[in-house]
Amino acid sequence: MDWFWPEGFYTVVMVGSFVLGAFALKLPIAIALSGAAIVGAILGGELFPLRHLVEGTFGYLDTILIIASAMIFMKSVQRTGLLESLAAWVIRKFRSRPLFLSVGLMFIIMVPGMITGSSTAAVLTTGALVAPVLIKLGVPAVKTAAVIAMGAIYGMIAPPINVPAMIIGGGIDMPYVGFALPLLVCTVPLAIFSAFLLVYPHLRSRTDDAEELESELRRMEETALSVRLLMPVILLAVLMAGEQMLPSVWPPLGLPVDFLLASLAALATGRSFNFLEASAEAVDDALPVLGILMGVGMFIQIMTLVGVQGFLVVSVLALPAWLMYLGMATSIPLFGAVSAFGAASVLGVPFLLALLGRNEIMVGSALSLLAGLGDLMPPTALAGIFAAQVVGEKNYFKVLRHCLIPALVTAVWAVVVIVNSNVIMSWLS
Repeated sequence: MDWFWPEGFYTVVMVGSFVLGAFALKLPIAIALSGAAIVGAILGGELFPLRHLVEGTFGYLDTILIIASAMIFMKSVQRTGLLESLAAWVIRKFRSRPLFLSVGLMFIIMVPGMITGSSTAAVLTTGALVAPVLIKLGVPAVKTAAVIAMGAIYGMIAPPINVPAMIIGGGIDMPYVGFALPLLVCTVPLAIFSAFLLVYPHLRSRTDDAEELESELRRMEETALSVRLLMPVILLAVLMAGEQMLPSVWPPLGLPVDFLLASLAALATGRSFNFLEASAEAVDDALPVLGILMGVGMFIQIMTLVGVQGFLVVSVLALPAWLMYLGMATSIPLFGAVSAFGAASVLGVPFLLALLGRNEIMVGSALSLLAGLGDLMPPTALAGIFAAQVVGEKNYFKVLRHCLIPALVTAVWAVVVIVNSNVIMSWLS
């Protein structure tokens, strides 16, 4: 493709403006995206198309509501003490079986990301909770941070909430339906592999201080694990399963309402907390992610308006097959260094359109996995930086070094899933 065509020039300028704002000027990602959208509109002769800017800002309103309500749910569950009690139960249950304990702790790290669609939420909640336990079990601090970073990314991609997949699907008007099993195929084998690689060898030959560990477990068990404590999670599972399995008789409440109802159920667990205060804190924590989604929506709207998105699709279609797979395995994670959501929209959508002969749900799931790897890419490396902070490691590159093999395996697995998407989907059916 001729990059000297107007659309090619617009593409370079828009992406360049985005990178300049995010890295050189140190602007928040949402502001950098918005600024790049305005630059693209002016360059394309649209001046300041207010209608399109506003329409783009609300393009991902459904996803924004889901993330905000999911964060309120996670904060409510955290205030009840459920996360600590669950982690303590897993450790006591599988302490003598290191392989199961490794996988169990990885799953606990993933849970907040699965519910909120944010790797940062996973790192700062269950990641911070599990970190001291892993260190007491004999896992080195930098490897503990690597486990937290990888678990947070896999949780972000695993069902039920996967924001990059929602963005990619939204780009071709594909509803976020039927993604649960494909996303499990994409993430569960990788989560088990990472746990086996990073955690299991240290637990198998552990020399932990039993007294220190026991003291930590007793602190985590201040709220005993019970059916009453699990009530918010049970209610959420019933509400979500009802909509999926009984659509003809179950009221279509929608995920935001499901999360809010389950959050209110946390008030009946016996652990008192200020629900309004917890909700305000949750929304405040979610604001950076919500802002990025608004910026992404504006950016994509202007890209479509001035012809950049169509240019990218045609450019990707012109690539030979081998180069397309190599390009998606490298370009999507690298672009994700600025924003995994931005990578999903700017590159994920064109690659999905170029692969329309394959099962779209399976391909979209694998592309979202590649986008999630962006949270490991410096200089932003959100998952790596926050995970390093959790364990007190100042140089996050030491953490990323231990993430290298899982990340490479993740990229290869995503390409394998895309190549065999039709076969895998027929097995799942």
